[in-house]
Amino acid sequence: MASTVCGGSDGDTGAAVVLQVDSPNVKYSDEYIESTVDYPVNYAMDQGNTIVIKPTVTKIKIRTKKTVPKTGLMMIGLGGNNGTTLTAGILANKFGYTWETKEGVKSPNWYGSITQSSTIRVGMDANGKDVYVPLKSLVPMINPNDIEIDGWDISSLDLSQAMKRSKVLNIDLQRKLMKHMSEIKPRPSIYIPDFIAANQSYRADNIIKAEKKSEALDQIRKDIRDFKKNKELDQVVVLWTANTERFSEEIEGFNDTSDNLFRSICNNSTEISPSTLFAVASILEGCTYINGSPSNTFIKGVIELAEKRGVHIAGDDFKSGQTKLKSVLVDFLVTAGIKPVSIVSYNHLGNNDGYNLSAPQQFRSKEISKSSVVDDMVQSNNILYKTHEKPDHCIVIKYVPYVGDSKRALDEYTSEIFLNGTNTLVIHNTCEDSLLAAPLILDLLILAEVFNRIEIGSDKSDYTPLHPVFSVLSYLLKAPIVPKGAPVVNSLFRQRACIENILRACLGLPAENNMLLEYMLPSQIFKDFKNEDQKNSTCTKF
Repeated sequence: MASTVCGGSDGDTGAAVVLQVDSPNVKYSDEYIESTVDYPVNYAMDQGNTIVIKPTVTKIKIRTKKTVPKTGLMMIGLGGNNGTTLTAGILANKFGYTWETKEGVKSPNWYGSITQSSTIRVGMDANGKDVYVPLKSLVPMINPNDIEIDGWDISSLDLSQAMKRSKVLNIDLQRKLMKHMSEIKPRPSIYIPDFIAANQSYRADNIIKAEKKSEALDQIRKDIRDFKKNKELDQVVVLWTANTERFSEEIEGFNDTSDNLFRSICNNSTEISPSTLFAVASILEGCTYINGSPSNTFIKGVIELAEKRGVHIAGDDFKSGQTKLKSVLVDFLVTAGIKPVSIVSYNHLGNNDGYNLSAPQQFRSKEISKSSVVDDMVQSNNILYKTHEKPDHCIVIKYVPYVGDSKRALDEYTSEIFLNGTNTLVIHNTCEDSLLAAPLILDLLILAEVFNRIEIGSDKSDYTPLHPVFSVLSYLLKAPIVPKGAPVVNSLFRQRACIENILRACLGLPAENNMLLEYMLPSQIFKDFKNEDQKNSTCTKF
């Protein structure tokens, strides 16, 4: 079926053209986009051999603040591969730099970012063609060129030298960016050797001088306030893209409540990790905190603190390549009635992330975040899998310095098929690790900011913000944390649909159903869409 793409960027500014919806279900004012939508939920009750479904529909109201606040991003691990690559990408796009390669002149783009480089279907035109607009066109979003960057790192190198060390970007692009990158220097960070691999000690020359963890916490809070004041920001988002920590123990009476956590910090307890201190500091400063590593930063005490303060958190671990493909492939196999029985994932890489993960305790954190990615898809099919049955799942990560940031991944999926036959799929993937992760960081920032501006209510209740635990960002994270009692969804299609359909609801549009009945039934059943305003255009007006 033919389709039409509408919307896009406004000249060199990259500003999205905002979609306008003509419907009694949506109202635009200077301050808000306000909408009303029907939200259906099917409740299932097990009655012996019969499952009884009770459909319900709740009318909800959604309002989205239209003003996009001036936003800063503070990254922990600013001088690492991800931090330098994202910063370089923002600067290259902002100043429109081009660079020479052996294939010719290249220009900057935002490929890999769903907010900047993907589209969403919003309807059909008068000729029955699907109409797509950029995802960023639905509601006002941050222009990446306007993001202010700051952060912390245990290495003192400015970002120009850190960029050279990372060996990710083309050398001509590095030369173009050198002056801008040299002006950004990471703030001293928290270094506790027990939590990261011993092989990282050679980088640790930029450390917060504090005898107590409470003093380090106060310094991080001061850094956030200084950045916000100096750049005249409306808000700051803090994101961890530093080394993977070993798992810290969650202990009753120690860090299982926010009060116990504060007491342990004040007592300088050894089991309080750097990432926990950064998360607590961010929450106390009212800043959304995103965990891009598999470290178990979000212990119960941190989550409780976020809920008490009404500050948003999201995690864990960026989902950029191999895990994203796994969530797609296993979903395909299980929904096709095919039974995956063995999943073996092998990786080797040579960047500093791989170096840190060569230590057993840090690898264990990564192994845990990768291993649960198929669980909900397996549990969805009790024909293929008996209770507590799941595929054998093996994960291997090896450090090979020569390949640098070019990560190599090999996956083998063995499944049982018809009449006890077997089917094996083997997939090899080579990618520049940081060039996949950097646009994910951008999307996490932009979408977190958008969902910060969304409030939901009903005729019986006032508007309230979304729950502090941002499960809506699960599409971008390997091991998503969710509000207590909520299901963990790893299926990539469902995660993407969650983001799309919430944004549709902000405009009073129903969730996409993909039934296409308008093409399968007599046309008189459906309202005639064609009118004089539509005949001369393939797109609705924006």
